[in-house]
Amino acid sequence: MSLQETPAVYGTEDILRSLCNSVTKVLNIATQSETRYSGMVQRITKTCLKPDIGCFVLFDGGFSGLVVINFSAQAAMELYERYMLNMGMSKAELASAHTSDEVSNVMGELMNQIVGDFTGKVARELQTHITQNQPKMLALNKQVMLSVDTNLDKPEARRVTFYTARNNIFYLELAMDRTEFIKLNDFECQEAPDPDELIAQAAAQPAPAAQPAAAQDHDELLKSLGM
Repeated sequence: MSLQETPAVYGTEDILRSLCNSVTKVLNIATQSETRYSGMVQRITKTCLKPDIGCFVLFDGGFSGLVVINFSAQAAMELYERYMLNMGMSKAELASAHTSDEVSNVMGELMNQIVGDFTGKVARELQTHITQNQPKMLALNKQVMLSVDTNLDKPEARRVTFYTARNNIFYLELAMDRTEFIKLNDFECQEAPDPDELIAQAAAQPAPAAQPAAAQDHDELLKSLGM
């Protein structure tokens, strides 16, 4: 087989790059500021939720895995404030601490948009389908080990460092099946929805409010994680 006939192969790093691009695209539009990620990626053996705010989401379908994002308090507050101010909120109306339910709700919504963008790209570019659960966001004061609640044949895990516009740091961790997608036939990717339009629609919605049962749900989730 000649070089020209060799089919394109997409592996873990390609899927991770797609996920990282979803993170920067959504956050850049939502906050109207630049978020970037390191050109180096770490191979890790386990995924963890870490202080100050940890968020995780499971996905399943064409391949299974777990996405974790660990925010420092400074990074979370910067992204939260920029997002809310961009939506028209006044500085005086914003939460003042990263432990606020409002901050968790907003960061969870941003995580939901990130994974939604990623699953859309998987459908268009890899011609397969994955589903996600509702992202869980926790304010933490200690590290919590996480494992994917499914059987992975050959699990792989990666960590990528992200930087906000003010150089506050947060980390993305991905654990998934060791898998490869091999392009058999040429196909055209359907165009993605206009992200600016999606953000405009989100801005038109009422600001996220703390749910009455948020504290109870938070306690139950911590209990299920052994905390």
